[in-house]
Amino acid sequence: MTHDQTDFIFGRHAGLDFLKTQPAKRINKVFLQSGVQESLAKPVREMAHQKNLVIQQVPKNKLDRLVSGGKHQGLVLAIASFDYMPLEVLLTTLKDQPKAPFLLMLDGIEDPHNLGSILRTADATGVDGIIIPKRHATGLTSVVAKASTGAIDHVPVSRVTNLVQTAQHLKDEGYWLFGTAMSGQDYRRWDAKGKTVLVIGNEGKGISPLLAKQMDQTLTIPMMGNVQSLNASVATSVLLYQMLNSRYPLK
Repeated sequence: MTHDQTDFIFGRHAGLDFLKTQPAKRINKVFLQSGVQESLAKPVREMAHQKNLVIQQVPKNKLDRLVSGGKHQGLVLAIASFDYMPLEVLLTTLKDQPKAPFLLMLDGIEDPHNLGSILRTADATGVDGIIIPKRHATGLTSVVAKASTGAIDHVPVSRVTNLVQTAQHLKDEGYWLFGTAMSGQDYRRWDAKGKTVLVIGNEGKGISPLLAKQMDQTLTIPMMGNVQSLNASVATSVLLYQMLNSRYPLK
């Protein structure tokens, strides 16, 4: 697993408990207030030493800024928020399952509430994994976790450096890539059987041009009203339920 998105644990009790119970790989940095009482500084130093963690001593106003004025009591831990599954591990795992894998690739979703909502629908519809980019997109944060209502613990998420190269790799692995576009096929005719990747674009810009060239087919959601766009998480939900209809039709 890899992780590099940062959240904060702060306060004497919460901070010491996290230092005591969590592995070193989950703690990116230990911030200790300069001149803090020895009854806090001593156990923090001891546990940090045991786990080879570096302590950064900083003034109180720096800690205030880190936690937006929260009651830190002189101790703040910058932690890796949630784990990512390496793409190769995910793909290897999916080779062992009987059903054809279905993956979701998100091209630059910036709103953590959107990502959380997408995770929730992905869990509900049986998505096998989600792929997101490392840059220009939200990662797995506490806000995403809250919006996902627990789905973050059940849907593997891979974070990759280059979505275009990843798309090419997936095609080499036998996956078909479907993306959203205004001029695409009506999504209600979408056959989502087989090894499939659904690509959802950024909330405002859609799928980036270079990634769009990798699509095997594009899909569109027809709109009857005056507003010609849907929220990214809503559009994703509509398409995922069509995937479910396609793969598991009513008998």
